[in-house]
Amino acid sequence: MNRLFVAYKPTGISSNFFLSRLKRKYGEKKAGFSGTLDPFAQGALLIGMGSHTKLFRFLAKTPKKYRATLWLGAKSDSLDTEMIENVDIIDEFLDDKIEKTVKSLEGNLEYEPPIFSAKRIDGKRAYDLARAGIKFELNKISSTIYEAKLINYCHPFVTFEATVSEGTYIRSLGRIIAHRLGVEFGSLSALERLNEGKFFFDGEKQLDIKKSLNIKQNFYHGDQQNLKYGRVLALEDLEIRKGGYYWIDSGDTISIISIQNNSIKYELNKVSVC
Repeated sequence: MNRLFVAYKPTGISSNFFLSRLKRKYGEKKAGFSGTLDPFAQGALLIGMGSHTKLFRFLAKTPKKYRATLWLGAKSDSLDTEMIENVDIIDEFLDDKIEKTVKSLEGNLEYEPPIFSAKRIDGKRAYDLARAGIKFELNKISSTIYEAKLINYCHPFVTFEATVSEGTYIRSLGRIIAHRLGVEFGSLSALERLNEGKFFFDGEKQLDIKKSLNIKQNFYHGDQQNLKYGRVLALEDLEIRKGGYYWIDSGDTISIISIQNNSIKYELNKVSVC
């Protein structure tokens, strides 16, 4: 089965465990997902089955949008409710102060990722080292926060939405908000991914591959049998000859090619869209 769709991962299970459920549901052994969600998180998860697992890098899946609730004063090494150690009682803030602080995230942001993350340290996952009690440091990373807005403030809980670049750690954004408010600790009590780029949850409906790609369409004017059998393509037979990635429509299938140094390479060929 070749299928591309958006599923909704519930909280409390890993993305891999959720994927195994979907494999059984659809009777498909080969499947994958784009953009792992932590067990704590819920929301939109882009799923590919069959040959469509190869399409992820060509899809329009950024920016991503999240809704999160920050618990001010809650101390947790995981920056969520999984490892709450204690909760400090703090004074309430004015709504305007909270709103401005959330808004201050917008722009290019450099910050430390959570120690409980999938980052690798000498070949090992940071979360494995953290659980083992091993001390380590993570290099700062950069993210673009396209939009950040306050949704609700009911002390000590701050619910906000953030539209961000790929690879952004929303748990770290929560920590930054707390620190900018002068609060030592802050952890997320809820996290939901609303969408990955143009992909929203819609009952696991199959996506239109041609409308989901993040690369330009090109047109091949040579012998269509060359596409059918994956033969070498001549640059002069293409409508667009500039370097880059393109997709070519063959009706029930598409081909994805790259042009570099005046030569053409098949990235994917004869990918079913039905």
